[in-house]
Amino acid sequence: MTMTTTTLDNKAKPRGKYPHLKRVGDLIFVSGVSSRNPDGSFRGAAVDKMGNTELDIAEQTKAVLDNINDILGSEGASLEDVIDLTTYLVNMNDFKGYNQAYARYFDENGPTRTTVAVHQLPHPLILIEIKVIAYKPIN
Repeated sequence: MTMTTTTLDNKAKPRGKYPHLKRVGDLIFVSGVSSRNPDGSFRGAAVDKMGNTELDIAEQTKAVLDNINDILGSEGASLEDVIDLTTYLVNMNDFKGYNQAYARYFDENGPTRTTVAVHQLPHPLILIEIKVIAYKPIN
């Protein structure tokens, strides 16, 4: 069985020694993804000159899913190929906004899903991180 790892130049660099994705045969495993842009900024997060922070769970959710779709695209796959999804939320009070944004991408026929609360994620502006497994046969 063929196994490859990929780190993409056009996505935010991983904050450790791990790839954006690993393909094992027809399965694609995507590492946890946030709303971080390649330039280090975060979609759905703003800090004004006074240090006041505004975080938007819906916008971060959309950014994460868009990032995942781009990463999958490097293997000829898309969100339609996702079979399992795990979401990490810093605050379960954000579940409603996350769920509403998620519903723009998936319906009840989408991937299996698990959502868990975590104490924190690798940056204080990150409200959400998602990892997925996709199935895309190698042609």
